[in-house]
Amino acid sequence: MPVNPNLAIQPPANVLLERTFALADEAATLAFGERFAKAIESVREASRHTPGVQDRTAFHGLQVQLVGDLGAGKTTLVRATLRGLGHTGRVRSPTYTLVEPYVLARPAGELALYHFDLYRFTDPAEWADAGFREYFDSGAVCLVEWPQRAGRLLGVPDLVFSLDLDNENQGGGRVLVARAYSEPGKACLERC
Repeated sequence: MPVNPNLAIQPPANVLLERTFALADEAATLAFGERFAKAIESVREASRHTPGVQDRTAFHGLQVQLVGDLGAGKTTLVRATLRGLGHTGRVRSPTYTLVEPYVLARPAGELALYHFDLYRFTDPAEWADAGFREYFDSGAVCLVEWPQRAGRLLGVPDLVFSLDLDNENQGGGRVLVARAYSEPGKACLERC
């Protein structure tokens, strides 16, 4: 049974933009990750160089929640995004470490990205006890697998990517439903 993507949104928030992407195979997932990486860079760059950017549209980092069952492609999407941002090293799943940090040299300046996997959490208090709040307040991109395990403590994300198997595609395809809950999230999603 698929994970309910709305469980990740605590407290409830208005969806600013929703788009659905058919990801027919792994190559399509990798291509989406590349587009998402370019969207992040574009939004960051626009925020830095647009005179009079209002605070609500300025780039202060992103919280992206990745929702889906085991094997839905969450980690594959994170790897593709990191590759699109120029990371050439190994991309480890943070299932046991809980978070994997990356610092990427980018044309718009250094970008910190944190890849979280909260699958092993059994209680939202574990997220608070782990001391992760500072990562989310640092202007970084935080990609969070299994966000529902943190309950209400993550707050409202910028984006939620819900991945599910495409039952109509026998080749192992996925369906990605992307929802934006902030102006920077919406700007990224418009560029994907």
